[in-house]
Amino acid sequence: MAEVKIIDKSFMVSRKRGNGSIRYEVWEDQGVVTRYNLAYINHLIFGGDSGRVIGYDNRHGHHRHCKGVVEPIELTGFKEIEQRFAREWAQLLEEFNAQRNR
Repeated sequence: MAEVKIIDKSFMVSRKRGNGSIRYEVWEDQGVVTRYNLAYINHLIFGGDSGRVIGYDNRHGHHRHCKGVVEPIELTGFKEIEQRFAREWAQLLEEFNAQRNR
């Protein structure tokens, strides 16, 4: 079988929560995730890297983007990467909102 894009969604983060958007793309082949792109984009927090504050993808090997810094990650399974991404963008929003509300 050929690789199929199974998830292609974006959603906005409300202004009250901190603004920005989440981009979520996942491809699979025969039930196995073969490619992914998870990104939290917010130009108010970080202007470089097209506004990508945090992100994970495997376009050139499994790696993590964080405010312009790209670092390889050990692949531990897509579900774990997905959970890590969700925790990290939520934490970044909390930190941003704490600074904004000072």
